Amino acid sequence: MQRIFLFAFLICLSESQVIGQIVKRPLQPSDIYRLERIGGHAVSPDGNWVLFSLSKYDSVKDKGNAWLNMVSWDGKETVRLTHATRAGAAAWSPDNKYVSFLAAGEGEEPSQIFLMDRRGGEPYKLTSIKGEIQSYDWSPDAKTIVLAITDPNTADTAKTKIRKPYVMDRYQFKRDYAGYLDDRKTHLYLFNVATRKLDTLSRGEFNENAPTWSPDGRSIAFVSNHTPDPDRNENSDLFVIDARPGASAKQLTSFKGTDDRPVWSPDGSRIAYLRSATDADFNMYDPVQLAVLSLAGGEPQVLSAKTDRAVSDLAWSADGKEVRAILEDDRRANIVSFSVAGGSMRKITDKDAVYNDIRSNRSGKTAVLFSDSDTPYELYALDGETPRRITFAQDSFLAPIRTVFKKGFRSTSKDGTSVSSILFQLDSTARKQPTIMFIHGGPVAQDQYDFDFYRQVLASAGFTVAGVNYRGSSGRGQAYAKAIYADWGNKEVLDIQGAVDQLVAQGYSDKDRLGIAGWSYGGILSDYSIASDNRYKAAVSGAGSALQLTMFGTDQYINQYMNELGAPWKSLDKWLKVSYPFLQADKIKTPTLFMASQNDFNVPVAGAEQMYQALKANNVPSRLVIYPGQNHGLVTPSYILDRYQRTIGWFREYLK
Repeated sequence: MQRIFLFAFLICLSESQVIGQIVKRPLQPSDIYRLERIGGHAVSPDGNWVLFSLSKYDSVKDKGNAWLNMVSWDGKETVRLTHATRAGAAAWSPDNKYVSFLAAGEGEEPSQIFLMDRRGGEPYKLTSIKGEIQSYDWSPDAKTIVLAITDPNTADTAKTKIRKPYVMDRYQFKRDYAGYLDDRKTHLYLFNVATRKLDTLSRGEFNENAPTWSPDGRSIAFVSNHTPDPDRNENSDLFVIDARPGASAKQLTSFKGTDDRPVWSPDGSRIAYLRSATDADFNMYDPVQLAVLSLAGGEPQVLSAKTDRAVSDLAWSADGKEVRAILEDDRRANIVSFSVAGGSMRKITDKDAVYNDIRSNRSGKTAVLFSDSDTPYELYALDGETPRRITFAQDSFLAPIRTVFKKGFRSTSKDGTSVSSILFQLDSTARKQPTIMFIHGGPVAQDQYDFDFYRQVLASAGFTVAGVNYRGSSGRGQAYAKAIYADWGNKEVLDIQGAVDQLVAQGYSDKDRLGIAGWSYGGILSDYSIASDNRYKAAVSGAGSALQLTMFGTDQYINQYMNELGAPWKSLDKWLKVSYPFLQADKIKTPTLFMASQNDFNVPVAGAEQMYQALKANNVPSRLVIYPGQNHGLVTPSYILDRYQRTIGWFREYLK
């Protein structure tokens, strides 16, 4: 009897221990509904709180929701500020009393500025602007807001609400999300918070954007392109204007490339900003540099010129002696600081991870986003120069999820080029796996050591997955990115093939079960790859194109085409060369799933339709999926889920 009782007791104890443990499971596509995304943060003027937004997909309403929170500087207290409102562009009033944000009122467009007392209470609408507010910034005394407002849209007739015909005479006449482009302008306005009076600050034929107040509240810096036809180049310059109606703007920079994102120094004597590395009319392949100009005059200092890496997200140190930035470098993005006096750079962080969005208040207190391969983005405060986590939004998301094995690796392409990549597997010991080469878009972007949901969900489904930073990618310098200039689908394909060879040689991948996939330029490279290499047994090409000649005039890249490839009637040979996947479609044997967005003006749906039709004509197994009403990036949650599920299903069918 005692033995039976003891045996039963041990069974109960064992069961209770199992129940008390969370059984880890692989990441599932439906986990997108559990993931909360952090962004849009701002440090309060008193430095005691950090404002941020949280967004999450709603599976019932099939849309994304976003709400505002604030977390104490020590990370011990989090307060939810809004609930049903889709809030964006949130900011603190400089007097520390209010939180402002952009949101659309009930049944109204466009978005307006709302205010809410930071101590609690319902938000209320502050502005009633007929145009579209692009950005705004508070004056240091909290009495005035400068707004960049696009002229009202008068396209609907008053009686029927039927849209008037699109009438365009611009050189660039379409852009994704914006749609067909008219001649409406974006100008600066001053809004008195107390009286709610709106005064015009700037007028004319040019657009003004990114307004930001000087610390003394007397001036406003902004960005504009004053060339004869801004559509034909990527030039922009910094300007400054007195903060009073009727003032005239003064141009601060004259660099023929891109000058953008001005940030005032604490004492207002200098402005830090981002600029392109060259003054070409088209500079997509150039690393973005950090420059500083003095309001007293003289040539700007390019502080990051020697790094040959892209920088972003600028923030001044409290004493004005250094400028902090995010430096992108070979799968990483770390915080660095540049000396204004000598231009020397030092690393503040040095991790196999990604920091993002440095935000500081006027006293220099700084918060930043951080993600590594195991953790989606969280907020960190900088205690001096030591990052300290202050949000824990991802803990519940990660609790039941089995960790995916990730590691960086290098391969050598046929021409000797060294290429950096990242490998994903659910089981680190698995070998000879069905493999998906999942190719990033851009092309000037990089696969990096942050939490990559798409690749991790594919790895969790049982595939070995590889992200390849082919030539054209950022993070390896200007020459590496520009190596594909006017020569698309050549060196990138060699780099992907070299990574495949490496994975097969090391035993990770089964040479008879190889697949390739990607979205945007990743979809384009999928098309190039299956036209160059028949060893792929399946492909998923998302938002791709192959007959590049037909993209001229149908997408938004007219400036790139004219500068990089030249006019088709003058350089037809170049256009035909980069169109080889379609022109050699009879050589393709890879079963391919094509996906596209109906309203995409970035890579129009015709790119997927043409390749689908070509493969069907050649009796290659193929399928076409078009997502209704979507632009280049999918935003409807059910469509995003569908894309994950269809990708997994296609590769399971053909890679077995």
